[in-house]
Amino acid sequence: MKKIKPEFNKIYNKDCLKGLQSFDEKIVDVVVTSPPYNIGIKYHEYKDTKSRDEYLSWLEQVAISCKRIMKDDGSFFLNVGNTASDPWIAIDVANQFRRHFVLQNMIHWIKSIAIPRESMGNYPHIKGNIAVGHYKPITSVRYHNQCHEFIFHFTKTGNTKLDKLAIGVPYQDKSNIQRWKSKTGDVRDRGNTWFIPYETIKESRPHPSVFPVCLPQMCIKDHGIDKTELVLDPFMGIGTTAIAAIREDKAFFGFEIDKEYLKIARDWISVEVKKKKDKENQKKIL
Repeated sequence: MKKIKPEFNKIYNKDCLKGLQSFDEKIVDVVVTSPPYNIGIKYHEYKDTKSRDEYLSWLEQVAISCKRIMKDDGSFFLNVGNTASDPWIAIDVANQFRRHFVLQNMIHWIKSIAIPRESMGNYPHIKGNIAVGHYKPITSVRYHNQCHEFIFHFTKTGNTKLDKLAIGVPYQDKSNIQRWKSKTGDVRDRGNTWFIPYETIKESRPHPSVFPVCLPQMCIKDHGIDKTELVLDPFMGIGTTAIAAIREDKAFFGFEIDKEYLKIARDWISVEVKKKKDKENQKKIL
C-alpha cells in the first residue's frame, strides 16, 4: 500500500487499523489514547462486547500499528480502566502491549480521593478533612467505588527522556528545596500519581467514556513540549486529545469511526481554534 504524508490537524472517519497502514514510519512523537474497555458501554456504532481473546488480539494490532509510526524516542500513553467485578482488564491489555513495548512508567490517574486530617501529618495550612474529585458510585456490598484508572506509559526501549518538571508540583515543605539541593526552585517531580478530576457538567456527557482534557495535556508535557511536533489518538472520540494538542500548539491527527462523535469533535475543534485565534489577536492589540 502506498504510504501518504498525514494531513495534520485532522480526524479521519475510518477504522484506525486501516487508517494507520497508510502513514509513513516514525512520524509520531506522542500517542495518547483510551480505547474501549470492552465492558458493554453503549456507543453509537462500535459494539463494546468482544470476547476477551478477540478484544486483546485487536488491541495488540493497534499496538503494533502505533509502534510502527512512532519515533524511536516517542511515548505511548495508554489509559485503560477496569470494572469492579473485572479488575484484570487493564492488566490484560498492558500484557498485550508488553509484547511490543517497554512499560517505562505505570501512572495512576486518581479521579477522587478522601484524606482525613489526622492522616496528613504536619501541614498547618490544611485545617480539615479533604475529599475531592468525582466518581460513579457503586451500589454493592462487595466492591469499592472505582476512583482510579491506569495510564501506562509505553516506549520502544524504556530510555525515553521525560520533562517531568513540566508537570511538577510545588514543595509542601519548603525546607526540602535546600535539603535536596534543587536547581529548579520550588518544583518537584509529581510522581506517578496524577490527580485529575472530571470537569463538573450539568448536562449529559456527549460521549459515554471520555477523559478530561488535562490528562492528554499532561501526557504531552511529560514527554516534552520542545521535542513534540505531532500527537496521535487512534480512538479520538469527541476530540479530547486534539483539544489538548491545540492548547499546547502541537499538530495532531487521529481516527474515529462514529460520525456523530466525529461531528462533535470537529465542532469542538473549530470553537477551540477560534478561541485561540481571538486570544492571539487580542495580544497583538495589547
